[in-house]
Amino acid sequence: MTAILDIEAELIPRGQARFPAAVVRDELDNNLVNELPTIQFEQIPGGGDDGAKLARMLVDMNVYAATRAEAFTLARVVHDWITRELRGSTSPTAVIGRTGCLALPAIRPYENTGLRRVGGTYEIYCHPVS
Repeated sequence: MTAILDIEAELIPRGQARFPAAVVRDELDNNLVNELPTIQFEQIPGGGDDGAKLARMLVDMNVYAATRAEAFTLARVVHDWITRELRGSTSPTAVIGRTGCLALPAIRPYENTGLRRVGGTYEIYCHPVS
């Protein structure tokens, strides 16, 4: 039976280790403009499993930065990390298998004009460590 994993809890510590100059989180707070750049991972509804062990998670990645250029630059680096480096990695609780991009990073509106937001949507196949 497929074990449901908290993919945000898997991505945040891995992202913090890979991007030490950024704040990596799942939920935003009122201090966001003072915590730039920020990388946000949120699991979105959808995905599925193979009925045995492998789960397919859908994850939104958002980058918040002071300028559009900074947001796009970091989003490209995070995109490459998800689609190239994250694949095949392990933690004490999960193995990340195939990863892919469903929607390339693009400008996403945000109500605070003091920062810019760029985000994309990814699929991440994973299973618990056996």
